[in-house]
Amino acid sequence: MSAAEKSGARGTMLEEDTDQNYENVLAEIQSFELPIEATLRSVYDDQPNAHKKFMEKLDACIRNHDKEIEKMCNFHHQGFVDAITELLKVRTDAEKLKVQVTDTNRRFQDAGKEIIIQTEDIIRCRIQQRNIITVVEKLQLCLPVLEMYSKLKEQMDAKRYYSALKTMELLENVYFPRVSQYRFCQLMIENLPKLREDIKEISMSDLKDFLESIRKHSDKIGETAMKQAQQQKIFSVALQKQNNVKFGKNMYINHDRIPEEKNEIVLKYVLEEEDENEEEVLTVQDLVDFSPVYRCLHIYSVLGDEETFENYYRKQRKKQARLVLQPQSNMHETVDGYRRYFTQIVGFFVVEDHILHVTQGLVTRAYTDELWNMALSKIIAVLRAHSSYCTDPDLVLELKNLIVIFADTLQGYGFPVNRLFDLLFEIRDQYNETLLKKWAGVFRDIFEEDNYSPIPIVSEEEYKIVISKFPFQDPDLEKQSFPKKFPMSQSVPHIYIQVKEFIYASLKFSESLHRSSTEIDDMLRKSTNLLLTRTLSSCLLNLIRKPHMGLAELVQIIINTTHLEQACKYLEDFITNITNISQETVHTTRLYGLSTFKDARHAAEGEIYTKLNQKIDEFVQLADYDWTMSEPDGRASGYLMDLINFLRSIFQVFTHLPGKVAQTACMSACQHLSTSLMQMLLDSELKQISMGAVQQFNLDVIQCEYSFVVMTSGPPVSPLKKIHVHVVVFASSEPVPGFQGDTLQLAFIDLRQYAS
Repeated sequence: MSAAEKSGARGTMLEEDTDQNYENVLAEIQSFELPIEATLRSVYDDQPNAHKKFMEKLDACIRNHDKEIEKMCNFHHQGFVDAITELLKVRTDAEKLKVQVTDTNRRFQDAGKEIIIQTEDIIRCRIQQRNIITVVEKLQLCLPVLEMYSKLKEQMDAKRYYSALKTMELLENVYFPRVSQYRFCQLMIENLPKLREDIKEISMSDLKDFLESIRKHSDKIGETAMKQAQQQKIFSVALQKQNNVKFGKNMYINHDRIPEEKNEIVLKYVLEEEDENEEEVLTVQDLVDFSPVYRCLHIYSVLGDEETFENYYRKQRKKQARLVLQPQSNMHETVDGYRRYFTQIVGFFVVEDHILHVTQGLVTRAYTDELWNMALSKIIAVLRAHSSYCTDPDLVLELKNLIVIFADTLQGYGFPVNRLFDLLFEIRDQYNETLLKKWAGVFRDIFEEDNYSPIPIVSEEEYKIVISKFPFQDPDLEKQSFPKKFPMSQSVPHIYIQVKEFIYASLKFSESLHRSSTEIDDMLRKSTNLLLTRTLSSCLLNLIRKPHMGLAELVQIIINTTHLEQACKYLEDFITNITNISQETVHTTRLYGLSTFKDARHAAEGEIYTKLNQKIDEFVQLADYDWTMSEPDGRASGYLMDLINFLRSIFQVFTHLPGKVAQTACMSACQHLSTSLMQMLLDSELKQISMGAVQQFNLDVIQCEYSFVVMTSGPPVSPLKKIHVHVVVFASSEPVPGFQGDTLQLAFIDLRQYAS
C-alpha cells in the first residue's frame, strides 16, 4: 500500500472515530443529564475545527428530530381534532355545571358563616387554652426558683448567711438551669456574686466585732478559768491532806498542824461549797458567744476561701496576743496589776484552746504551741523585769501565788509551764531577799525597843508566857521563888519568834511549787541560814558598833547571843517537824547559828575591851596632879574614886559573862590602867616630881587598896615602889574570879621594874 493510501486510510479511520465521538456527545446531551460542561469541553478540546463539525452534526441531529416530530404530529392530528370537537360539545354543560357549583358554593358559604364564626371562636379559645397551659407550665417551672430566691432574701434579712449560701448553691445547681432562658433568671444569676460578697463582708464584720469583744472580755474569761482551777486545787489539797492524815503523816499548814478531825471538817466544807457553787460554774461558752467564728468559718468554707479566713484570724489573734502580753508600766506596784495581766493572758489562751477543739483546722496544735512559746518567753521577760522592782515580800508572795494559779490553769489546758516554775525559783531568791530586808527592819526595831536588861518575872503566868515563846531550860531558875529574872533580855524571845515567822514566811513560797519535802527542807534551811548569817549577824554587828551602846548593854548582848545560839537546835527541830525530813539525812543542811552568834560575841567582846579602855582613859584624863606640890591633899583624887566605883560596878556586871570573857576584860583593863599610869609618870613634859606629888599619887593608890583589899604589913619601901604596891592591890583583890596566882599582877610588871 502506498503512502498516500496509508495516509488516506488513517484519515478515514480518524474521521470515523471523530464521528463516533460526536454521536456519543449528542447522546449524552439528549439524555438531559446535567451538567454537560465536561461533555462539551471534551468536544472543543479534541481537535481544531471540532466546533464546526460538531455544529454540523448537531444540525443534522435537529433535522432528524424535526422530521420525527412532524411524522408524529401528522399521525396524531385527527385525534386532536376529534378531542377539540368533543370539548366544544361539553362547553355548554360545563358552564351549567359552573353556575350550579357557584350557586351551591354560595349557599354553602351562607350556611357556614355561623359555623366559621363559632369555629374561629373555638380556635381562639383553644389557642388561649394552649397559651394558658404553657404559661402555667412555665410558671410552675419558675415558681420554685422565685420561692427559693425569696427564701434567700429572707435568710439574708434574718442574717442566716450560711443557710443563704446553701440556698445559692441549690439555686445555681438545680433551679437556675431550668429557667436560664428567662431574663429575670439572668438578673438573679448576676446578683448572686454581689450577695456572696455582702455575706463575706458582713461575716468578716461580725468576726471583727467578736475579736474586739473577746479582747475586752479576756480578763473576765481568764478570771473565771483561774478561779475554777484554784477551786479544783483547793479540793485536791484538802483531799490529799485527809489521805495523809489517815496514813499518819503530820502536815503543817500556816502555823499549826492540822489534825484528822480538822481535815475532815475542811474537806466537808470544801465539798459543801463545791455543791453550792456547782450551778454557778461558768464555762468559756457561757461567757463568750462563738457563733460569729463558726458562722464565718462555715461561710468561707462554702465560698472556698477558707485559707484566707484562717490567715486573717491567726494574724489578728497574734496582734491581740502582742497587745495582751504588753504590761502596764506600773504593773509591779499592786497585785491587781499582775492579776489583770495574768487573767488577760489566760483568757486569750482559753479561747484559743476552745477554738482548737471545736473547729477543724482554724487553729492547729502547732500554731497554739508556737503562740504559747512566744508568749511564754515574753511573760518570763516581763515578770523577771517587773518583779525586780518589788520590795514588799507580801506582794512577791501574792505574785508567786498568781503565777502558780496561772501555771496550773494553763497546764490544765495542755500548755507546758515548766519554764514558769523555773522562773519561780528565781523569784524565790528575790522573795528571800525581800524577806531578809523586811526582817532586818524587824530586828532593828526589836533591838531599838529592848532595854538590855534581864527579863523580870513576878508570877507563874509570866514565866510560862516567856517559856512558850523561847525554849529556855534552867533547873536552878525554876527552883527560885518569884520574883526572879531570866538572864536574857526581852529581845531574845522576840528574835526567836521572828526567826520562826521567817521560816513560816519562807515556807509559804515553797508551797504549791511541786517540789519534794527534801527540796523544801533544803530551801528552808538555806534561807534560815541567810537570815542568821547575813541579816541577824549584820544587825547585831551594827548594834554592837553603835556609839551609844554602853558596857552593860554589850554584856547583855553577849548573854543574849549565847542563849540564841543554844536555841538553834530547836529551830532545826522546828524545820524538821514541818518537812518531816530527819536531821540525820546525809544531805540535810545544818544551821549556821553557832558561827553567827560566835562572831557577834567576839565583836561585842572587842567592843567591850575598847569601850572599857576608853572609859579608863576618860577617867585618867580627869587627873590634874600638881607635880610641884609640897604637901598632899590628904585624900585620894576624885577621878580615882570615880574610876574605882565604875570598875567595881562594871566587874559586877561581868559576873554574868563567861569566865574567859570577864577575865580577858579585867586583864585588858589592868594592862591599860598600868600603861596609862606609866605614861603619866614618864611623860616627856614632866621634868620633876616633888615629894608631895608622889605622896598624893600614893594616896590615890592607897584608896584603891582600901577599896578592894586590906593591905598587909611589910618592910618599908621607897615612895615610887609604894605607889606600885598600892596599885597592884587592885589587881591582887581578884575583881573577877578565876585568875590563878599573880596573873593580874603580871600586867603591872613594867611598872614594878620601873619603881624598883
